[in-house]
Amino acid sequence: MQLFFHENTKEKTFHLDPDESKHLIKVLRKTKGDKVNFTDGKGCLYQCIIIDDNPKKAILQIDERQYLPDDDYYIHLAICPTKNADRMEWLVEKITEIGVHEITFMHSEHSERHHLKLDRLEKKIIAACKQSLKTRVPKLNPIRQMDELVQDKTFDAYQRFIAYVDKENDRHLFEKAEPDRAYIILIGPEGDFSQQELELAFNNHFLPCSLGKSRLRSETAGLAAVHTLQLINNLKYK
Repeated sequence: MQLFFHENTKEKTFHLDPDESKHLIKVLRKTKGDKVNFTDGKGCLYQCIIIDDNPKKAILQIDERQYLPDDDYYIHLAICPTKNADRMEWLVEKITEIGVHEITFMHSEHSERHHLKLDRLEKKIIAACKQSLKTRVPKLNPIRQMDELVQDKTFDAYQRFIAYVDKENDRHLFEKAEPDRAYIILIGPEGDFSQQELELAFNNHFLPCSLGKSRLRSETAGLAAVHTLQLINNLKYK
């Protein structure tokens, strides 16, 4: 199955932009009458019929629609962006494929980057959703101050974690996280969180956790955290 994305599916028929039209008609060689799967990124899967195979403005008609239920858990990754923006693009792509629900970028004491091109990251996320057949597009937030984020009352009902490297912090996230919960996990910059930031997080009920014995790059730690939480929630089906 191939999956396409179109945000506005309120009408019975809709047209694609030139890039998507060209990909559908020229690259995939789809023609009038062919059926194609679309999602609006909000949990709906649509089976559509091509009614005009114009490679610059293909028109489709919705034939069937199916709402796919959301997960029983919610993974929110908050991470300090790396100096190299390409590594953050790689991260959002991979955690979207694995399954993340929300991404927030943080500014902390040791942060190396203060700005990101969110529109470019959005495109990476949508492409990853299409590739991995996801019908929900993860929420992407702009950069927030770390101290503001950890004091946000929105997360009072979440399991809250902060991952960092310390020989005393030896209990893995896998041991601490409970299935079927909403989670937020904080990943620091390459220089890690400061002691003051750790204490602030602890004072706001964030639990320390380890992601293993190795010292990980920020983007590797973010990927490991999302994968671990997905594993905990998928093991219950075994």
